[in-house]
Amino acid sequence: MRSVVYGVAILAAAGIMYVVAQTPSDPATNQETAVATSVTQPATVEPSAEQLTKVTLSVPDMMCPHGCYPSIKERLESSDDIVSVELGPQKVEGEIDNRQIIVTHKESFNVDDAIAQLETIGFKNASVVQ
Repeated sequence: MRSVVYGVAILAAAGIMYVVAQTPSDPATNQETAVATSVTQPATVEPSAEQLTKVTLSVPDMMCPHGCYPSIKERLESSDDIVSVELGPQKVEGEIDNRQIIVTHKESFNVDDAIAQLETIGFKNASVVQ
């Protein structure tokens, strides 16, 4: 019986030695693989900050941060000229007490088109603050 246990132990040790021998022990190989992987992934090209401008719009009909603001953000950000839409700073979190949005846009942006888009979703009387 003892010889069977020794035989199993020898096979287990041989298996462990085989696995260790097959694993690359050179950390440089792993780093080169990681570098090659990161280089082959496509890069996202963001517009440069020099081409972007911000404008603040007043939207007096915007009442809630959970319904009104998200629909405004979605509508305006669907335009190719608009990079982002942010809610202006609020005094109380979860409430809209400052009915302004900050629109970051490209040079080809037309503020009148943005105001017209807001009117189509029910936000009339929007205007430029700055």
